[in-house]
Amino acid sequence: MGDPPCVLFGHSMGCQVALEACRLFPDKIRGLVLICGSFGKVTATFKNTPILDLILPKLVDTVIKHEDIARALWTRIPPEMALKIALRAGEIDPEKIRAEDILPYLKHMTHVDLPMFLKMLRAAGEHSAEDFLPHVNVPTLVVAGEKDSFTPAFLAEAMAKSIPNAELLMLERGTHVASIEQHDRVDAKICEFLRTRVMREV
Repeated sequence: MGDPPCVLFGHSMGCQVALEACRLFPDKIRGLVLICGSFGKVTATFKNTPILDLILPKLVDTVIKHEDIARALWTRIPPEMALKIALRAGEIDPEKIRAEDILPYLKHMTHVDLPMFLKMLRAAGEHSAEDFLPHVNVPTLVVAGEKDSFTPAFLAEAMAKSIPNAELLMLERGTHVASIEQHDRVDAKICEFLRTRVMREV
């Protein structure tokens, strides 16, 4: 995390990582920026249903049994195809996204080791930092997408409410990649947060 103390940014499951880092190393953290994520149990709220909790164990077992085949299929998914599927499924705002912004993100996902990713997802579904939220004592910015189906907006609202003096930026029509869809607004808010909330306390 570097030295001197730093501001931690987390997106999606990274929000849980950032919160646990703050719990473990409070003297190293100067602020938190939590983007389109949750404090925990993410598989229980995917699309506002526990569907991932139900299918993930079998999916992990199947992938582990056939790791080579799973990796081969996963790494051969064209990012352009993934983008078309996401747009048709409504997982990305077609009016806000630019292909050149989202394609590197999708390409990166196909390079993540699939068995490892599924194990991480399972662990994220079992973990919760909810008990720590009232004890977060650094400036915190929570960014959420109104239409985020991976980590629904109500989770961000609950997180911002539970963390003392946290502030919430709710992005209208924002999805799980709202920070890419509405990057100008997110960038401006983060700069303001760092300038007025974090640097003021240095």
